[in-house]
Amino acid sequence: MSGGTALIVTDMLNRYEHEDAGPLVRCVSEALPAIRRAVDLAEETGTMIVYVNDNHGDWAAGRDELCEWALAGSRRELVEPVLPPAGAAFVSKARHSIFYETPLNYLLRSCGVERIVLTGQVTEQCILYSALDGYVRHFEIVVAGDAVAHIHPDLAGAAMRMMQVNMAAEIAPVEQLLQGAAR
Repeated sequence: MSGGTALIVTDMLNRYEHEDAGPLVRCVSEALPAIRRAVDLAEETGTMIVYVNDNHGDWAAGRDELCEWALAGSRRELVEPVLPPAGAAFVSKARHSIFYETPLNYLLRSCGVERIVLTGQVTEQCILYSALDGYVRHFEIVVAGDAVAHIHPDLAGAAMRMMQVNMAAEIAPVEQLLQGAAR
């Protein structure tokens, strides 16, 4: 299969107990409905869903452990709506980019994915670095502008502009990006 699309949900398994949690929580609260809608649309259209999440330094943690860890944090209401659905692939990461030292590139290529739709957090960090790493790997980069969350609005704005200009990223709302998309 060629030309497939994958929805990437980035770093949504989080306890929100870190130094920058305040501004991030506010933004995640706003983006959460669109992230949930992205997952729903991907399921409805048969689009591949991949959750990529920081392992938070726990090298033994997989999908279930990271879900439990995040749910036990201070903001369960931000985690529960976007828990990975049963059929979603799951990749653990240790650094900012979803591609850095992970099997994601291999997974996507083996499934015929050429277009990735990025959602999640943090726009000016993990989303930006992941977009760049995807771009240099020749993926078509798409950012669901209503389904990404930031800490610093000014840096997020600059990051979105950089992705659009330097990585030819398409930036649009979830509804526009995933309607009719299929694997």
